[in-house]
Amino acid sequence: MTETEPTSYFEACKHEHWVKAMQSELQALEQNKTWTIVSLPTGVKPIGSKWVYKIKRKSDGSIERYKARLVAKGYNQVEGIDYFETFSPVAKMTTIRVVLAIASIRNWFVHQLDVNNAFLHGELCEDVYMQIPQGLEGFATDKVCKLTKSLYGLKQASRKWYEKLSQFLISHHFIQVPSDPTLFVKKTSDSFTALLVYVDDIVLTGDSMAEITNIKNELHHTFGIKDLGILKFFLGLEVAHSTKGITLSQRQYCLDLLAETGDLGCKPSSIPMDPSLKLHHDDSAPYTDITGYRTLVGKLLYLTNTRPDIAFPVQQLCQFLDCPTQLHYKAAHKVLRYLKGCPGSGLYFPRSSDTQLVGFTDADWGGCVDTRRSITGYCFFLGSSLICWKSKKQQTISRSSSEAEYRALASGTCELQWLTYLLRDLQVTLIQQPSLYCDSQSAIHIASNPVFHERTKHLDIDCHVVRERLQAGLMKLLPVSGFQQLADIMTKALHPANFHRLLTKLGLLDIYRPQLEGDYQDTSS
Repeated sequence: MTETEPTSYFEACKHEHWVKAMQSELQALEQNKTWTIVSLPTGVKPIGSKWVYKIKRKSDGSIERYKARLVAKGYNQVEGIDYFETFSPVAKMTTIRVVLAIASIRNWFVHQLDVNNAFLHGELCEDVYMQIPQGLEGFATDKVCKLTKSLYGLKQASRKWYEKLSQFLISHHFIQVPSDPTLFVKKTSDSFTALLVYVDDIVLTGDSMAEITNIKNELHHTFGIKDLGILKFFLGLEVAHSTKGITLSQRQYCLDLLAETGDLGCKPSSIPMDPSLKLHHDDSAPYTDITGYRTLVGKLLYLTNTRPDIAFPVQQLCQFLDCPTQLHYKAAHKVLRYLKGCPGSGLYFPRSSDTQLVGFTDADWGGCVDTRRSITGYCFFLGSSLICWKSKKQQTISRSSSEAEYRALASGTCELQWLTYLLRDLQVTLIQQPSLYCDSQSAIHIASNPVFHERTKHLDIDCHVVRERLQAGLMKLLPVSGFQQLADIMTKALHPANFHRLLTKLGLLDIYRPQLEGDYQDTSS
């Protein structure tokens, strides 16, 4: 029973470790002065609360601690009365990859922090009343908790916490960068420090251990933090450090997914999608477990954060969440069979990499059978580190392959522009002008010359985007053969030979196969 998570307060009360976890949570709430006990005002309906139990595990699956969290039933809140604004940004996955790639190249220290009861630090400006929670005894029936601080589950909780943390960091001479509002940097005469926020998880990196220790102490004094040391496990991403570089994988997440679906013992596949299969809204038998299909695709979607090799098949599977068929589920199972053969594969950021920014854009004209829209694919490298990629269906139908390629080029150009802003904010100087490779000569001609007016007048905005960035010197637009087009893996299903030829050039590494991938020793411990 120690490895199961209770679903109710009464079930949790039967186990001492969960009782201790609840007492610890209530003690933290009282110390933080999260609420005051008052009589319920006339005409006010208090919101409820519930306990949520979670077993925190280490990256190897072993139990780290038992955590009980009191959560307000925020779904009962009324907009305009109990809350107003709710939006709170979280770090982009591309930003996380870029920061780790730069940290690897520059041999920065990379540490992780967890803020204790992060949401409780936000100051509420609205009057919110909550029923006395289970476990807090000795009060009359007409008494309720008037919340003075934010609480998990409230609609505005994440926004209030983000505001509080932002104000604290800015007061300590950090600068909130324009390219990503969750990234804060601090530059002094002899050090550079970057802090990345994902709700209550913080990645802290920089070239000065003294500066990192100092900001840790300041954060702990104000909020109370758990110093997790060198970054090893973050948002389900496993981070391994060595003298040669940093790897980012989701091996445990992948194995858990295979275990949930019963595919740990299945026969592996060499490719994630059959190239002869064109998924569409077909008339085969419907897949009855629609929720199960959506759950599976959602988990595969999160896996693409470190697995660009499954980006295209997962993009295809996402098109059929409304009414999946047996054929769609079979295609999803094909991805699982592919993952079975390489669950530990992930991104590799070598320390020997340079800081040249290179991108590839491609399109599969009319790739969607149902809508005849094209598929855009692009990927970007910082030196030899893959930091960004996308596989996405275009918004409109293209009348020619040139138009489809040009729209993909416009998407890649906008991403390249943002990456240059992000690198500039991280004080990274590119060794030369960024390069963007495209395998369509006509798309390159359209970008470089104001020609083909009759054929391109409906592309006006995309034309201006690419042409203006090109004339401003943002990038060099270079041709590449279709055989060398790395973004091809993002736009279509490939045969095994082509798939693995391109996959090797993406720089993925499986540190759990040292006999195949080379010697890689973890020195983070």
